[in-house]
Amino acid sequence: MPRDALSFTLNGQTVICEANGSALDVLRDRYGLCGPKYGCGMGQCGACTVLVDGQVARACVLRAARLQARSVVTLEGLAGADGLHPVQAAFVEKQGAQCGYCLNGMVMTAVALLERDPDVSRGEIRQALRDNLCRCGTHQEILDAVEHAARQMRLKAENVA
Repeated sequence: MPRDALSFTLNGQTVICEANGSALDVLRDRYGLCGPKYGCGMGQCGACTVLVDGQVARACVLRAARLQARSVVTLEGLAGADGLHPVQAAFVEKQGAQCGYCLNGMVMTAVALLERDPDVSRGEIRQALRDNLCRCGTHQEILDAVEHAARQMRLKAENVA
């Protein structure tokens, strides 16, 4: 591996690339992923949100070099062989998207929240999503979608137990 290269897991696959630029640059330009979006460029709007080792991260301000030996999941990596992630499915069912600007950040943040604990209140959902900006005003539908996903994830966990 070249000296200025890095290796990390991207949506379940090991990848090697140059360690230059932001994580967002690498994800969009090198790997052609469109889920994380360039929004404000300052890590404040949430459009670029990805999961790094299961934690919410703003890819526009995260240096690519910081991805070394870590696991990155983007919106494109959420769906599995059995279909959409429950949060993605809930956003479709509850029409939790309109313009798409905030969708990536809302979904990725909700996934991180519900993967930790699907037994959350509406207030906890609001708190988790507070730093993701939405321009089109679908806040009610987004909250409904996350609550619906939480119910689905709780039911699935109960049926497995």
